Amino acid sequence: MYLRQALKKKEDKSNNFSTGILVFEDGTKFFGTGIGHEGSAIGEVCFNTSITGYQEIITDPSYSDQIINFTFPHIGNVGTNIEDNEADRAWLKGVVINCNITEPSNYRSIKKLDVWLKKRKIVGIVGLDTRVITNYIRDRGAPKGTIQFLKKGRHNYKNLLNKARSWNGLVGLDLAKKVTCKKVYKWKSLKSWDKKNGYVKNKKNKYKVIAIDYGIKKNQLRCFSDISCGVTVVPANFPADQILKLKPDGVFLSNGPGDPAATGKYAIPIVRKLIEKKLPIFGICLGHQILSLALGAKTKKMPLGHRGANHPVKDLTTNKVEITSQNHGFEVDSKSIPKNVKVTHKSLFDGSIEGIEVKKKKLFSVQYHPEANPGPQDSKYLFEKFLKNIKAKKNGKKKRY
Repeated sequence: MYLRQALKKKEDKSNNFSTGILVFEDGTKFFGTGIGHEGSAIGEVCFNTSITGYQEIITDPSYSDQIINFTFPHIGNVGTNIEDNEADRAWLKGVVINCNITEPSNYRSIKKLDVWLKKRKIVGIVGLDTRVITNYIRDRGAPKGTIQFLKKGRHNYKNLLNKARSWNGLVGLDLAKKVTCKKVYKWKSLKSWDKKNGYVKNKKNKYKVIAIDYGIKKNQLRCFSDISCGVTVVPANFPADQILKLKPDGVFLSNGPGDPAATGKYAIPIVRKLIEKKLPIFGICLGHQILSLALGAKTKKMPLGHRGANHPVKDLTTNKVEITSQNHGFEVDSKSIPKNVKVTHKSLFDGSIEGIEVKKKKLFSVQYHPEANPGPQDSKYLFEKFLKNIKAKKNGKKKRY
């Protein structure tokens, strides 16, 4: 049905006057109204099923080099503000939205989404049937595509198609180096957002965490402030010996974009050295994949990936189900898990690995996002688990000496 609709649109020459266009690598095209930045961009087209938190999603560095098709129709209706950015800049290529953006209706709103996108040079299209596009992606995997907004609507279809086809895609692409911080910095110890007080600073930094930035979200840093951990953030390729000189109580491996295997030349050796030093390590998303690779597992590209704030995950250690926030297009290959690594969580959508642990070494990681933003808070306990490992390590040292 959706393909017939797309073909019908191909035949309708009046659509050539639309200001926005999305062209897939197989030649399928969709027309709409352009918003945000006037220009074109190439990326992997994926869909996100969240119904809230579009600003946090757009500023999540894990979406670098992707175009997001939002399945929830009413995007932009609460505007944008200065508090909900998960990074200082947005790395994604474009957004596709069903309904025209209404006037913002929220007391926190400062700018309309259209203006906000324009400032960040993000190309957008509204007025498309995102259900049709979602079905298209579902049946073909996450395809490559070109998105364009031109006020005059004179789209060069062949040129846009060639751009989509010539891009190599995410497999083998190291994007962690692209989005990581350029120098070491200390997190300003702001805790999770509170409706009454906003972001409050934590003054009790009892423990020192080094966070390796592969594309870190600010809410991960806030979650550490919630549990009295001071955080120093280092670039993705920061040497292991330099990390050790900072004398961390634990090391955090952040989320991030791109192919985890492509980070092999620098990230995996660094993590292996940290494992040898028996430091407590906690990984999220790309950090989970890199930790798995360092332990001897392999990763692979998923047909669709998981993106949304409503994904059920089963904790195999407790048999409890958590509703989680997710954003990833690669996974750890279940056939490659070493014998000493325990699988702790699995997706109830497709059975893919969502968490691992090496208990004796105080190493664990999850594929999903316990810090949420957007999403449910079911999995925040994992930060407490990391803190427990840090305390156990420190107490062990005290007893020994």
